[in-house]
Amino acid sequence: MRILGINSVYHESAATLLVDGQVVAAAEEERFSRIKHAKPARVDNADELPLESIRYCLEHAAVKPEDIDAIAYSFDPDLRAREFILDDKTEAGDWGTEQGEKTFLSHLRSVPDALAAHLGRAAQRLTFVPHHLSHAASSFYPSRFEDAAILVADGIGEAACTLLARGDKNGITILRLIPFPHSIGFVWEKISKYLGFSEYDACKAMGLAAYGDASKFKNAFSQLMRVESASGYAVDKATANFRLPDFERLEALFGPARKPDAPLESHHYDVAASLQVATDEALLALAQELRQVVDSDNLCLAGGVALNCVSNVALKEVGLFSNIFIPSAPHDAGTAIGAALELNQRIGGPANAVSDTPYLGPEYDDASIVAAYTAAGLSPELSSSPALEAARMIAAGKIVAWFQGRMEFGPRALGNRSLLADPRSSATREMLNVKVKHRETFRPFAPSILAEPAGEWFELGRPSPSYDFMLFACQAAAGCGEQVPAVLHEDGTARVQLVHRERNPTFYELISHFADLTGVPMVLNTSFNDSEPIVCTPADAIATFRKTRIDALFIGSRFVTRES
Repeated sequence: MRILGINSVYHESAATLLVDGQVVAAAEEERFSRIKHAKPARVDNADELPLESIRYCLEHAAVKPEDIDAIAYSFDPDLRAREFILDDKTEAGDWGTEQGEKTFLSHLRSVPDALAAHLGRAAQRLTFVPHHLSHAASSFYPSRFEDAAILVADGIGEAACTLLARGDKNGITILRLIPFPHSIGFVWEKISKYLGFSEYDACKAMGLAAYGDASKFKNAFSQLMRVESASGYAVDKATANFRLPDFERLEALFGPARKPDAPLESHHYDVAASLQVATDEALLALAQELRQVVDSDNLCLAGGVALNCVSNVALKEVGLFSNIFIPSAPHDAGTAIGAALELNQRIGGPANAVSDTPYLGPEYDDASIVAAYTAAGLSPELSSSPALEAARMIAAGKIVAWFQGRMEFGPRALGNRSLLADPRSSATREMLNVKVKHRETFRPFAPSILAEPAGEWFELGRPSPSYDFMLFACQAAAGCGEQVPAVLHEDGTARVQLVHRERNPTFYELISHFADLTGVPMVLNTSFNDSEPIVCTPADAIATFRKTRIDALFIGSRFVTRES
């Protein structure tokens, strides 16, 4: 049974392929197109398919279009038409208007024709799977839990912004949907723009929060989003004014909005801190509701809000559930996997064959690597032990680009498309932010640490397999933080990735060598990119190496240094 999963409704376009219930390939379109998020979220482009991602998935598994048994698209136009409510506070012809909805639905219903143009008769086997159900499936089925409470929170699906559900041997049952305007994801987008960033910069707002005082705006923020016992949380539509570029009510509550590239002022940090606390409280209220109605010790999270490492720790440690799982791609790209898994469940495909590995993207053989170096006019050295040589360079203070094996699926670099550096020097952080990544200096970096000694260095709390995906922000253990200042945030936390030998033996080997050299069983790990999507191909890697101050580039066993 071969099922192709597709997301292209808003942004983070992606594709995946299931073969007999197993995810064998998945990739985000931005990695191929080199356009961040693949495309803007417009009313007129839901039928702009992730063609390169589809091509990769089929080629990887040697599947021809005529061999596809089913196609799942992670949005349901009929559900949208039935349940979406028009908005009188929006721009003409855009989201929420009558004309905007006509345009949006027209392009959604053109998806079969767009598929047919590239996949032929396979397009006749298309099923539209509701968006939040796709998110839920992307977390529940790979979790390996027999049963679980499921919480999905993002911007918006067809009409809802949050889903509460139960998963068990019979599939996923929706318990409650929270409609627009009560959108935690949209609150993050709006506040991100208020802070002078883009709507895609929730990660910046989250980083900023550690520098602020949430108590300064506790009462004021409740006028935007508040926790309620009956509904979990509520968002004030007039204050949020999501669909217009207007901050009048927010400025009345918090002070002047920041213009892009203007200096950050103290109230901006405090607003970010208030947003983080309000999000924690809202998600905890929803988790409490789920615990009361779902007889399970397991919790699955998905949706863009599940990328919030601070809230994830709050949910994990509060003790409502014994186990928590979040996939490597909880954002919209992950709905490609979720839609395919949900369709597999519906048609009686193989169960319990699902893998939770994030390493699902392209990989390149040595001949391709040599060809890329040659085309760039470079003569790489061949290493008999690239992990050891890279570890020595990192221990000597070098920044190393590390390109190995299959590309990760999801927004985090997890050791196969990574920039690596020494966590022991505080100067490393500024060097990476300013001279390599060209981004704000307040943004933190993450440690990738050997799984076995991780508990000696960080307060991990309750275990979770999602530590492998860099999805929890943990406090450094007493006496350890000062040894690795480059990976600690302002509040003393770090977004930890546990590295296991069996999951990524090459990356594990590198960190082990670094530990032997330094006594520190971790490296600083950040995504291999520079204001662009994470690199996908050897040519991408070489181009980014050349335009930044990265000291060395390892692709497979072949490497070049800036000096050479």
